Amino acid sequence: MSSRPTTLVGAGYGPTNGDIARFADKYFVRTKEVVERYGDVRVTYAVFMRRPVLFAPRLALDWLTRIMAERGIAIELDLRFKEGDWVGAGEPMLYLTGPFAGLVDLETILLQRLGPCCVAAFNAYNMCTDLPKVGFLAMDARHCAGAEMGEMMAYAASVGSAEARRRAGAVGFIGNSVDATAHFFGRDEGSGTMPHALIGYAGSTVRAAEMFHETFPEQPLTVLVDFFGQEITDSLAVCARFPELAASGQLSIRLDTHGGRFVEGLDTAESYAVLDRHVPDAIRTYRTHEELRWLTGTGVSAAAIWHVREQLDRAGYPRVRIIASSGFSPQKCKLMASVRAPIDVVGTGSYLPDQWTETYATADVIAYDGQYRVKVGREFLFPNKDKSRR
Repeated sequence: MSSRPTTLVGAGYGPTNGDIARFADKYFVRTKEVVERYGDVRVTYAVFMRRPVLFAPRLALDWLTRIMAERGIAIELDLRFKEGDWVGAGEPMLYLTGPFAGLVDLETILLQRLGPCCVAAFNAYNMCTDLPKVGFLAMDARHCAGAEMGEMMAYAASVGSAEARRRAGAVGFIGNSVDATAHFFGRDEGSGTMPHALIGYAGSTVRAAEMFHETFPEQPLTVLVDFFGQEITDSLAVCARFPELAASGQLSIRLDTHGGRFVEGLDTAESYAVLDRHVPDAIRTYRTHEELRWLTGTGVSAAAIWHVREQLDRAGYPRVRIIASSGFSPQKCKLMASVRAPIDVVGTGSYLPDQWTETYATADVIAYDGQYRVKVGREFLFPNKDKSRR
């Protein structure tokens, strides 16, 4: 397990001991009553997933430890991997041994808190290693189904990011947008400057930048530039208004153009022309329809990012950074890496699994009072020395 602090802002997330029966699958609750009536046994659970993941168990184990303490039950945990380790499809991640009546009703919540974290950590790792020189900002909170999921996704991003740093020397996730989970990224508070609504309130992109800078003069300035559909015009106007910040690298332009239109100055033909000037090989190889859209289509395409970088440099602002957001999934990050898109930071919530079915963790009881028994076909869950059915 990681040596990072385990005291969590959301350590109370998850049902309390008294509420477990309300949130657990009913067949587990009824099984608990049957076992209590006919006699408890000591069981061993094997927990696994059906796809490769990074092991991210801390939130699940924190919750389990709290419940076991409330119940006064001692358990044995055999973790087969360290936090951040690669786990293959079907490999048991951990074995959990204890009284059947004390564990059976916990399976639902334990798996809820384990599977999504492991898949999201895997996705975060891949994004960070695909773009190792780019910083990532976790902006997933408003896409999460509540604060508990928000905690899981932030934790997962931090695990994947840490592994990407260790294995690939990647920059990884440099922060997130929410104070409550900023500690996962080594920060005291979330990061962020302005939503589109502030620009609408101010009436102009430059005025919104002025308002923010006057209110938070010590903060680096990141300005959204797509509100009025004038990404180039407004970017250059902001740079001209804050030349000192532009020259010192404290000014960033955030591109968040939606997929309904091109960035200012681009269309399909000009998008191809931009890429041809900078990365000609990018448009001379086979691409899927989706990859072509990310390369030369509407929204925050590779061509759009190269176009903005070209215009900033031409105007004398080479140190102004580009933050790209809008749909940066692991697949889009891989495409951007292949064309060396000049991105400084990616704002993303797309390490969230695209298919929620991929996040399902599974647990099977494999031993009862030391006797190995499991449904046919799951013998692979026995520990290595006990692979044969007994």
